[in-house]
Amino acid sequence: MEITITKEAVQKLNEKISGRKGYLKLIYDTEGCGCAVSGVAALWFTGEVDNNEAAIETNDRTVYIEKSKMVFFDEQMKIDFSPSTNSFQLKSPQQILNARMSLIIKE
Repeated sequence: MEITITKEAVQKLNEKISGRKGYLKLIYDTEGCGCAVSGVAALWFTGEVDNNEAAIETNDRTVYIEKSKMVFFDEQMKIDFSPSTNSFQLKSPQQILNARMSLIIKE
């Protein structure tokens, strides 16, 4: 799996997590979606990494993804930031996986 983080997304991530220590995670969030295969991609910044998470090296920082949820993501993805919607976006060459993704800081 390959993840690229755009310059705009790097700047916004640095702004939002400034001074905090932790890990960036790409989550396939199924809470409130009805079933395990219905979910949305989300970004979390948290203080812990679980044993069941894979480390994906990017052009900026390591992103962690739960191994069992990797099937819901594309092989090549890009994390971008849209100033017009004030949100992160997760894209692949095939599709937009989430056009309005927020960063949730779990402390």
